[in-house]
Amino acid sequence: MLKINNLHSAYNKIEVLHGISMTVPKNRLVVVIGRNGAGKSTLLKTISGLVKIKSGSITFDGEPLPSAPHKIVGKGVVHVPEGRRIFPSLTVEENLLMGGYLTKGSEFDECKQAVFDFFPVLKDRRHQQAGTLSGGEQQMLAMGRGLMGKPKLLLLDEPSLGLAPIVFGQVFDLIENLRDQGEMTILLVEQNASVALQLADYAYVLEDGQITMEGKGSDCLHNPKVKEAYLGA
Repeated sequence: MLKINNLHSAYNKIEVLHGISMTVPKNRLVVVIGRNGAGKSTLLKTISGLVKIKSGSITFDGEPLPSAPHKIVGKGVVHVPEGRRIFPSLTVEENLLMGGYLTKGSEFDECKQAVFDFFPVLKDRRHQQAGTLSGGEQQMLAMGRGLMGKPKLLLLDEPSLGLAPIVFGQVFDLIENLRDQGEMTILLVEQNASVALQLADYAYVLEDGQITMEGKGSDCLHNPKVKEAYLGA
């Protein structure tokens, strides 16, 4: 579904990604792990058009991915950013409305009901200002807002960051559920390498803006180098 070839991207003149090549097959969960500063978030931002491509290419469903973020969303690529980035002054329901602005008619209602089924607390708080939610509830809202766009490809950036253990479990239950339904492709960037690799169909290790290792999630999980560097073993 997604193919990245020799991708270089930069913030102004500072290059962060140095020749990234990777593929994300349809209806699979692909994980990217790496230390802070490795370029993981930059990778997702480049795919979603928030960071410009310096050279290389990104194709989606066999066609070049547009460069404008709103056109990328229109193609079905939805980015749930690190740090939630919800609209704090809007209500929960208004945040979901913003996420579903391309979803029309009955599909919008179906998507909203699906989000409320995944996260019942959001239904209970639908008239509450989003900025007053707990950190875990805001993460649920950020993911729910992303799902409102009916993504073909969902980009998730550090969804577990700062979450209490019980909420962490709920978020990863949702990711596992979405994977098992087999109707959505997910590219997940995650610091908790152990949990992420257990769920992953395929994984990439990113170091200093370059792919240094790749393989099946289960293979990476048991790789001695990965265990030593990222799993505390």
